[in-house]
Order: sequence, then structure tokens, then C-alpha cells
Amino acid sequence: MKTSFLKDSFINYCKKNNFEENQYQLKIIDLLVVFLNHKKNFLSFLFKSKSKLCFYLFGGVGVGKTMILNFIYDNIRIPKKRFHFNEFMINFHNYHHQNRNKENLITSFVKNLKKYKLIYLDEFQVTNIVDAMILGKLFETIFKEGIKIIVTSNTKIDDLYIDGLQRDQFLSFISILKKNSIHKELSLENDYRKLSSNRYKRTFYPTNEKNLFLLNQLFRKLTKKKKKTIIKLNIKGRVIKISNFFDGFARFHFNELCDANTGAEDYLAIAKNCTFIVIENIPKFNNENSNQQNRFITLIDILYEKRIPLLISTASTFINLGSSSILKEPFKRTISRLYELTTQEIGI
Repeated sequence: MKTSFLKDSFINYCKKNNFEENQYQLKIIDLLVVFLNHKKNFLSFLFKSKSKLCFYLFGGVGVGKTMILNFIYDNIRIPKKRFHFNEFMINFHNYHHQNRNKENLITSFVKNLKKYKLIYLDEFQVTNIVDAMILGKLFETIFKEGIKIIVTSNTKIDDLYIDGLQRDQFLSFISILKKNSIHKELSLENDYRKLSSNRYKRTFYPTNEKNLFLLNQLFRKLTKKKKKTIIKLNIKGRVIKISNFFDGFARFHFNELCDANTGAEDYLAIAKNCTFIVIENIPKFNNENSNQQNRFITLIDILYEKRIPLLISTASTFINLGSSSILKEPFKRTISRLYELTTQEIGI
């Protein structure tokens, strides 16, 4: 993989998609090529030179992190696998559930990953104690197997799971990750997702009778030729009922999705069955409803990953939705994605 070739290809890719050519992004491309090309040889063994096994790219929302790593991933020809971080952890928990009588579960799980030379984890974040307690041993084992990882995150390594429960037990993972990572920040002035449109085309606020009428009117128009059915999704014995389902177009109240004991697996199942989603009555967020906000962040991450357009009603404009103190940073990404998903073209 030649740096000049990949850089030229990236420049052409930006031109083709009308993206601004940016020197910060081009520098990241250079670093990624060196990272992926590094091979152990006699001299590195002689001088005990140890290559890094993780490229950790962090930065604010809409700066192009995922765009860059998607481009790199699509243009390298090695055994590889891409995961949204939520999906990666669900895979691990499913494996744990199916093999709970096995010894050395983490080791056997990682052995199944050895067929890949590269793993790409998009949107890395740690928001629950279960994942926090697992990650240290999991990543340590992955690194021992020599598997390279590329990561995008909105959070620098030192701030992962900050203010989380029992964070002192998570610090060993931070140490392992820093030791094995090249960590670079991508910082730009603009959020490219917001630049694509400065209007809320499918967002209605505040939540009142007038806006409910307008939302209903638009929804009836979108589902005019679609048949209403009720579907039930079974996720490990839990049943999620979608009462308003119109040939892939689904309508939910916020509380149905985020007030119940739901999580990433449930949202993935919904995303697999829906092509368009309406979410009504998204509230303002604060420390009192942080659990619901955390679920909402996970939901929007998954809908964004699956490119599912939205029609929503909210208590206020996106910028005034507020946040709990612990989720302020990840919620910036959610707001940026809401801009995009509510203006995304609908396939009808």
C-alpha cells in the first residue's frame, strides 16, 4: 500500500463526493498507511522495536473520522472485519451466553477473530459497567494475538468511561490501550453533517397539538399506499411489539424505545426490520432522565449506522434539548446525527 497512491485516491474520493479537501485528514491518511504497513523484521527484533497494534482516532462530531477509516478499510486488501462498537460487544455477550460453561471464554472468543488481520471498531464508547469490566482482558488478548485494530471515538483515551461506576477498575484498560495505540485527534472547525442542510425537514417542535397535526399529516402522506400491520420481534425471549408498522415504516413514542429496559440488541432488531422510523415526544434531557438519554444515544448510533431516516417530534430545537452532565460529550454526536437522519433522503 503506497502512501501517495492512497492519498491521491482519497483526494479523488473527496472531489467525487463534493467533500472539502482537508490537510488534517490527509495527515491522518499518511499515518494510517504507515501503521498498516509496519511489519516485524530482523532489525525490529534486534533492537526490540515494538509496533503499535491500535490506531485510535478521536475528535468531535462531524469531522470525518468515520469517513476516513471507511475509506481506508474499503481500499485495503487484507482479511478484515468492521463492527460498530455496540455490535462488537453484543457479539461477545452472545458468545459468552452460548458458551458460558467453557473455560477461558475471552481467549476462545479472540481465537475466532484470528482469521482477521484488521478489526475496525467504529464509535468506540464505554457507558456501562459490564463492558467496562470486560474490555481490559479482551483487548489485552487481542493484542497478544497480534491483531491490528483501528478505532473511531469522540473521546480521548484518558477520558473514556469518565465518572463511570468503579472507574478505578477500568484504569488498567486505559493503560493497556495507551501502551498499544497510536492515538491521534482529528479537529476541524465545521461539522460536515450540519453543512449539508441547515433546515429541519422532518423535525417538529415543540410538542403541541399543531405540530402533532403536521407530523400526522406528513406521516399519512408517506404511508399512503402502505398496509398497516402489527409485528412482534423476539430478542432472546423478550418481545418487542411494533403496533404502528407500515411495510417497513414504523412509528414509536420515545418512551416505548427508551423508557423500558431496552438496549442495543433490541435497537438492532428494530433497525433490521425498518426502513423509516418516526419517534414522537423526545424530551429535554437532564440528570433525572440520564438512563433514557443513554438509551437514546445508543438508538441513534444504531439507526445512523444502518442509515435509517427519521421523522421526529421534540420538546425543543436540537441545540436546546439539554443533557445529563455525564453524557454531554457523547450527546453532541447524537445531535449531529439527528441533523443528518432527519434530512436524509427517503427511499419509497
